[in-house]
Amino acid sequence: MDITGLTLDPEQREARAWFESLRNRICDAFEAIEREAGSNAAFDYLPWDRTEPEGGPGGGGVRGLMKGKVFEKVGVNVSTVGGRFSEEFARSIHGAAEDPSFFATGISLVAHMANPHVPAVHMNTRFLVTTKRWFGGGADLNPPIPYEEDTADFHARLRAACAGHDQTFYDRFAKWADDYFYIPHRGVHRGVGGIFYDHLEGPFDDTFAFTRDVGEAFLDVFPRLVRRRMDTPFTAEDKARQLEWRGRYAEFNLIYDRGTLFGLKTGGNIDAILMSLPPEATWS
Repeated sequence: MDITGLTLDPEQREARAWFESLRNRICDAFEAIEREAGSNAAFDYLPWDRTEPEGGPGGGGVRGLMKGKVFEKVGVNVSTVGGRFSEEFARSIHGAAEDPSFFATGISLVAHMANPHVPAVHMNTRFLVTTKRWFGGGADLNPPIPYEEDTADFHARLRAACAGHDQTFYDRFAKWADDYFYIPHRGVHRGVGGIFYDHLEGPFDDTFAFTRDVGEAFLDVFPRLVRRRMDTPFTAEDKARQLEWRGRYAEFNLIYDRGTLFGLKTGGNIDAILMSLPPEATWS
């Protein structure tokens, strides 16, 4: 047993270690941007443990949270959990209907920016094990004030990550993101898209390599977009537009987001699950 009572096999240990290493590099990159802006903001890390309903160990994770001059609120969380789904929830999970046992490890990130010209962003990648084994995740850009250049650069970097593995991945996963990150009751998309994938099964080395490349693509492109826009002057009207947009973001995450539901249904840390919510928002 190598984490809060869970016994991990070699693939699970490898995935967990990489998600945690990616967390470290992302947090270092975001803190470096804060230093460039003259801020000493740093991530605060809060470990948490999960307990199975019958009282046994169920893994845990670390919530990372920073509030700074550039990043108004950014959460970068890692978790490694396992146990048994409830009978009802198991029926909705790939490969869990006949056996509710599960394992999940991953990284989840949401950044809400102080300057409304800097795009907010979401990224997560994960490895799940039921009677099947698969990777899922993606990244999507959420600008209150979209710039075509930023959208194009973000998509180009994700397209390159996909192209190294399967020429069909980008078109499939970009459409999946467009379909998924949509707010039906508003009739609008949450942002300008990205990629989203799930149930990516196949040889572990291949699917894991793709998931790593998604993480590397995010770490490469998003800090560049932040630096491009973080010193842009903004008006009160720009800020009002950002706060109204954040309300839409909150609506999606509370009503439709599958990751939020998974965390709540599996007894995750509430503060870590809801770190995706913006620090301030408005509704007209």
